[in-house]
Amino acid sequence: MSKRTLLTVTLASTTLLFATGAQAQANAPHERYAYLGLGTGFSSLENDRDDVDNFIESGSSDFDLDDDDNVWKGFAGYQFNRYLAAEAFYADLGRVRLRGTDGANSDLESTAYGASLIGQFPITSWFTPFAKVGAASWETDVDGNLGDTSVDLEDNDGFDPVYGLGAQFNLNPVLIRAEYERYDFDSDYTLDTFTASVGLRF
Repeated sequence: MSKRTLLTVTLASTTLLFATGAQAQANAPHERYAYLGLGTGFSSLENDRDDVDNFIESGSSDFDLDDDDNVWKGFAGYQFNRYLAAEAFYADLGRVRLRGTDGANSDLESTAYGASLIGQFPITSWFTPFAKVGAASWETDVDGNLGDTSVDLEDNDGFDPVYGLGAQFNLNPVLIRAEYERYDFDSDYTLDTFTASVGLRF
């Protein structure tokens, strides 16, 4: 084999190896990245009427609950490695409606913002189940009455834990999530949310 042929083969092989490595690097998921996302879904109240009555201090449990509503959330985070991420979030948790006597009703509308640590369990480069734990500053606004205008219904706020489970599909640079979260307000008012989200990695 001549030197020119050997040089040509060497250059071609080097170019091919470089291109293959670059393509593999482009397709591989980055272990560190920032991300933003938006999601929507629905919420469900896990309490009975007595718990809700205590939560709003109404002095009456003579009402029915309409406790399913739409929710939405926004989040921003940073993945430190394949197994750990942290994120901040804001969530509009929807409305719980209390239907009182004589057609009267009251609405409980909740929002929350906070931060979570996320433990990730990558199965493949594109599919990652995860668990999260965090804390949220929350507020529940109570509007209306339950047929007795002399009874004050109390707004509520606090700082309490949030935790959840989910799965993420990594379609670089897009991510898609499905997740369940529990907001444990004041230890006696609990909202569960089920959301689907789309995000962008940077």
